[in-house]
Amino acid sequence: MIVIIDYGLGNLASVLNMFKKIGVKDVTVSGNKEIISKATKLLLPGVGAFDAGMNNLTQSGLIPLLNQKVLQEKVPILGICLGMQLLTKRSEEGKNAGLGWIDAETVKFNPDPSLKLKVPHMGWNYIQVKRQNPLIDSQSKNRFYFVHSYYVKCFDESQSLATSNFDIDFTCMVNKDNIFGAQFHPEKSLKFGMKVFENFAKL
Repeated sequence: MIVIIDYGLGNLASVLNMFKKIGVKDVTVSGNKEIISKATKLLLPGVGAFDAGMNNLTQSGLIPLLNQKVLQEKVPILGICLGMQLLTKRSEEGKNAGLGWIDAETVKFNPDPSLKLKVPHMGWNYIQVKRQNPLIDSQSKNRFYFVHSYYVKCFDESQSLATSNFDIDFTCMVNKDNIFGAQFHPEKSLKFGMKVFENFAKL
């Protein structure tokens, strides 16, 4: 069973609807500890500020359970948008510590003023997948929808799974063992996002 974690932030209905559209039936949205404890896969969505996300997760009391599921039981998890940023150790956006499952920090875009790029980075971008993995084909042209002002900077480059470009090449997907993150929104990325969710469901 895939559980989309409800901690008060994120496009929960959109994510759930995308899974239903691709024919994945064993998926639910929940913030209930008993239901999450039975999950065979977890999805951590998120829209909004880093500290708000961590505050909500802390107040929900879910962090010890999530640590057990992800770090001990090795249940696959996919963080999307803010959910990916929460996997890191910290963020320039706030003061709270992140989950720390990925050896990285979250930093703000600071594009060259001469380029006249507007932050947040918003719209469709191609990504470059750096290595073979079960979630996304490294040989195909993959195009996804982004909306973000902050990006993940990996201290351990082996955990950077894919990059995109907005003034600089930045990490847009991370992976360490059973832990995956996507800065873009698969649920808004049509056939490209559908394929990511299909592959995640098969893990």
